[in-house]
Amino acid sequence: MDFDFSDDQVQLGDAVRKWVDKAYAFDRRRATEKAGGFDRAAFAEMAELGLTGLYVPEDDGGLGMGPVEGMVVMEELGRGIVLEPLVQSLIAGAVIAGYGDAANKAAWLPGIASGEKLVVLAYQERGARYQLDVCEAKATQAPGGYVLSATKSIVPVGDHADAFIVPAKINSQLALFVVERQSSGVSARGYGTQDGSRAAEVSFKNAPATLLTTHGQVALEHAVDIGIASVCAEAVGVMDKTLAITAEYMNTRKQFGVAISSFQALRHRAADMKMQLELARSMSYYASLKLNAPAPERRAALARAKYQLGQSMRFIGQQAVQLHGGIGVTDEYIVSHYFKKLTQLEMTFGDSLHHLGEVSARMQETAGVFA
Repeated sequence: MDFDFSDDQVQLGDAVRKWVDKAYAFDRRRATEKAGGFDRAAFAEMAELGLTGLYVPEDDGGLGMGPVEGMVVMEELGRGIVLEPLVQSLIAGAVIAGYGDAANKAAWLPGIASGEKLVVLAYQERGARYQLDVCEAKATQAPGGYVLSATKSIVPVGDHADAFIVPAKINSQLALFVVERQSSGVSARGYGTQDGSRAAEVSFKNAPATLLTTHGQVALEHAVDIGIASVCAEAVGVMDKTLAITAEYMNTRKQFGVAISSFQALRHRAADMKMQLELARSMSYYASLKLNAPAPERRAALARAKYQLGQSMRFIGQQAVQLHGGIGVTDEYIVSHYFKKLTQLEMTFGDSLHHLGEVSARMQETAGVFA
């Protein structure tokens, strides 16, 4: 089996890495963080590279690429701990293309592909604890469409987005709707998050909504799985860079007249970090390759991947800080920002404890060494 990337995939990764290295230096990230955690200009630059249209079909103005290309891109963005939420454009492009009708596709996909429209998934509610079948949001039919009432939490750049994909129930059936942020009855309270990015609490009070699909549970699970695969790939990039920064520090920091990288105990720690990184990388590949599998197989695979990534993120982040010593937790030094990013990614789209429960719930009678 050939696991090598194609020439096009390699070139795509190289283009994103060059943009991150040249246009998204740490100073720019810090400035964006201080300005609120989202830079529309940086998002537009990503759109110029075609990244926002990665999962949008070519007929709708996108690149029509797949999960492996998405993985390559997200890994490179992770290395630069890019604040702008490209994963939301990937989710929106895939969900609208896969579940929307012709009118929805025409209204949103070209704008998503060009970066002119930022559409984000607003699905989390207080008390749901990552459970996708827990939804208090209600939608009712009205003249000309639907109106929707809900409160959604931790919505990425919710006060800057152009529209939201919102799960809500019609009677007892879960459906997905598109709601524009400028519509009446929509209000967003933005705030900074731990890693320096931006989120919002978004309230909908009889807000006009366009029905996207009545297969809400299926579409929402698919959307979240795309998010999980993207986060896994992004985390691999973050961990890869974290390890590189730590190795460089160990080679330059001296104690007793020698570099601390010569101390055997510290070399063992670095080796353990590398092992966790490669475990995470293999599971990220697994997650991306399973995105187009049947839903039960896909859901189980993504839960397994997110659990392993969570363990690796925690280990590598903590070891990096410890190997740096006191400087590792200072805001002025870059490794602390990588640690905060890993901490937040571990909780995005379900934390490790949640996904351990998902893995357990999906185990079959044949699971185990005697299968």
